[in-house]
Amino acid sequence: MSQNSSELRPFHVAVPVNDLDRARDFYGRLLGCTEGRSDRTWVDFNLFGHQFVCHLQASASGSPSLHNEVDGDQVPVPHYGVVLRMTEWRALADRLHKAGVEFVIEPHIRFAGRAGEQGTLFLLDPSGNALEFKGLDDLDRLFTPQNATG
Repeated sequence: MSQNSSELRPFHVAVPVNDLDRARDFYGRLLGCTEGRSDRTWVDFNLFGHQFVCHLQASASGSPSLHNEVDGDQVPVPHYGVVLRMTEWRALADRLHKAGVEFVIEPHIRFAGRAGEQGTLFLLDPSGNALEFKGLDDLDRLFTPQNATG
């Protein structure tokens, strides 16, 4: 099924965390996600319009053990994240820098001058889950093949 960005629907993803208070601080305070429903073992967040759920699992350690090379970066696998408009991405990158966040991959432009040009940054949440935030000037170009011109 093909959809352009104006037709995209919110996704739902759930990840394990080892401390709900630290997850609330990271996703709520640092990333600015509003909290939705919760119980003693899980909490919903609004992650840029998507339903993101942290489930308490005492042994949670999402630290990625695999990496794939993408445009010169060693990208952690697995990871998850959100594609933002470039202005939102720059504002998030600035906020994270000001908060002293340690990045797995510093904010930068990937595929510069090519069809897939995008801002990217990677960081870990307190439980070691890898997050990527991308920024695009034109969200309708998200799925443009790399060999396309412009």
